[in-house]
Formats: sequence, structure tokens, C-alpha cells
Amino acid sequence: MGSLEYGGREFEFDDRTLTHLQIVFSTKLRRRENFFFSWVQPLERGSGRHSIWIDNGTSIHFSFGGSRLPAVNRDWVEALLASSGRTAGLQLMPEPEARG
Repeated sequence: MGSLEYGGREFEFDDRTLTHLQIVFSTKLRRRENFFFSWVQPLERGSGRHSIWIDNGTSIHFSFGGSRLPAVNRDWVEALLASSGRTAGLQLMPEPEARG
């Protein structure tokens, strides 16, 4: 389990999810595209929905629990990037099956 530290707050995500979020965040911010990032908190962590505004003016720290870089699912990255361009912003979604 790792964490995303942003705006003085810390949010827990598994390392695999964090890896994919790091790719999407860095892609968007390199393009100078600010966005909302939203996700549903699992019941075991209190439930509810979170939404934070991501921009280049606030430092972001990704902290990974493991030392190995997970394999990247390009389909998931593409789906996350596609959602980030919508009005509601980046919506964390379950990982799709990787194609062939």
C-alpha cells in the first residue's frame, strides 16, 4: 500500500493504482492541463467520495510501499486519460483487462 500526498493531505492507494495515476498526472501536468481527480473510498477505509483539484502549483508526492515497479497496463492509462478530459475530470476506475 502506498500513498498520494497532495495539498497537505495523504490518500492511500495500492502501488499498482499509484503507478498508473503517476503516469496520468505527469502526462496531464506536462501538458499544463489542470484537472479534478475523483475516486470512491472503499468501505474498509470509511467509504465516501473524494475529489481534489490537481495543478502545477501544488507539489505531489507518490509514496510506494514496494520497491518493484508494477507492469503498466496501457489500456488503463488510456482509459484514465480519456476520463480526465471530461467535465468531471479524472475518475478512478477499475483496471480493465489488458488486450493481447
